[in-house]
Amino acid sequence: MTGGARLDDPGPGARPLHRAVRRPVQIVRADLRAYLVLNLVMYGAAVAGFVTALAFPELNAARVTALQDDGTADLVLSLLSNVWLFALTILAVNTLTVGVLMIVLPSLVVPFAGLALFAYKAVEIGVTLAPADATGWLILIPHFPTFLIEFQAYILLVLGAHLLGRSWLRPATAGAADRRQGYVHGLRQLGWLSLPALALFVIGAVYEAFSLRYLVPLLVQAVS
Repeated sequence: MTGGARLDDPGPGARPLHRAVRRPVQIVRADLRAYLVLNLVMYGAAVAGFVTALAFPELNAARVTALQDDGTADLVLSLLSNVWLFALTILAVNTLTVGVLMIVLPSLVVPFAGLALFAYKAVEIGVTLAPADATGWLILIPHFPTFLIEFQAYILLVLGAHLLGRSWLRPATAGAADRRQGYVHGLRQLGWLSLPALALFVIGAVYEAFSLRYLVPLLVQAVS
């Protein structure tokens, strides 16, 4: 050991990364009940949409038609040949259209708005995932990890939106003197939770792209 350095010291270069991992974990632990409730609500909303679409198949058919009409289906097919571009597109869609535009930005203007909007989106995702035939059930197997990973990313952002709204409307819960300070405190917590959410978005996008490009065709071919 040289110069009195500690063996457990991660070093100057590792400290920001260490803090980026530790701080979100501390936030989740401090509000573990809210985190668990949000998991239950959001996964439950997706399951409710899934079950409803199984009971009423026309709902899933309508979602498939909508995805075809807005060009989403054609875009997916055109990107399958380039798996990394496909992953990048998935990442952009998940982070920007849902994470930023649906959860984060509305919550910056209206307290808890992102919670309600994503709950609706979760139901819609459940409806979309509901299989219409045996092949659809088969595709769910490799797609299930995508669902778990990406939903965890969304739920971290939803938790951040919840903490922002709570500290904004009730500054005392954050130890803040007024709503302005409470808002800044909540915004900081949302920022910390965005870091692991982004990491999960990246992991989910890469896995989803590779699973749709390679795993799903192999699985379908194996049972056909």
